Amino acid sequence: MSLQGKANILMVIVTMFWGISYTFMVMGLEVLEAYNVVALRCLIAFIIAGLIFLPKMLRVNIKTILYASIQGFLLFSVFALSLYGLKTTSAGNAGFILSLTVVLVPIITSLMERRLPSRAVSFAVVATMIGITILTFNPSLTFQIGDILVAIAALCYSIYIILNSRFTKNVESISYGVYQLGVAGLFGAFFTMMFESPKLPSTSSGWFAILGLGIICTAFCFIAQAVVQQYTSPTHTGLIFSLEPIFAAIFALIFLGEGLTSQLVIGGAFILIGNTVAQLEQFIFMKKLSTAPHSETMI
Repeated sequence: MSLQGKANILMVIVTMFWGISYTFMVMGLEVLEAYNVVALRCLIAFIIAGLIFLPKMLRVNIKTILYASIQGFLLFSVFALSLYGLKTTSAGNAGFILSLTVVLVPIITSLMERRLPSRAVSFAVVATMIGITILTFNPSLTFQIGDILVAIAALCYSIYIILNSRFTKNVESISYGVYQLGVAGLFGAFFTMMFESPKLPSTSSGWFAILGLGIICTAFCFIAQAVVQQYTSPTHTGLIFSLEPIFAAIFALIFLGEGLTSQLVIGGAFILIGNTVAQLEQFIFMKKLSTAPHSETMI
């Protein structure tokens, strides 16, 4: 098997672990408050990743710390909003709504560049909005506050992704990424002390959830993604990431007993179709570039 094939398989595993993170977050909320979960998740991941990349962590400059602080705050916002959202919406819904980032990123980029989105992105927006409407619809014609909070988390994550593409061009990416986790953990700890009572999990399931979030879903996924993306294309990565809400729904069904409703299936299908179309457009564009005359001089 080629290096890219192995890299894609590992990326699927990373995506699977991100899918199960929603289940871990729900389990964590059973014994801890939201900010406390964020603090423990990020600080555990920071310590583990920091020790692994210690030489890089020691060679850091002010610019790296500044950029990492901005991104760390956005990560904290994404995690905290997702956790508060999960108090009133399902893990399956949260997974699909957070995947809005695949569509929001090109929309925000188009606005920043003052140009209209492409037809593929426009189709993806329509399909995604139909999916969100189906997922969040209820007879009282009101939205669950949890759905709205997760949608805001998706917006914050979209901004994070856009800034990430700019910041990584100017700093060493590994130390920059690890310090983000530390900053997010510090924000979590601060808000825990301000609005909650700091504590450690009191049950085995609580520890399982927190360690799963910190070690597997954050530290391992961050390290694996940093390594894997050297051997596969951004387009393949984006397409694989579209599997995250499917994994989220599957694990919620298995471990949390969430029902596989027609709303989840139909609404999720529309969102997945929208995500895939948005990614395929980029895939076709990159393929044309690679097969164009003198393409080797363009890379």
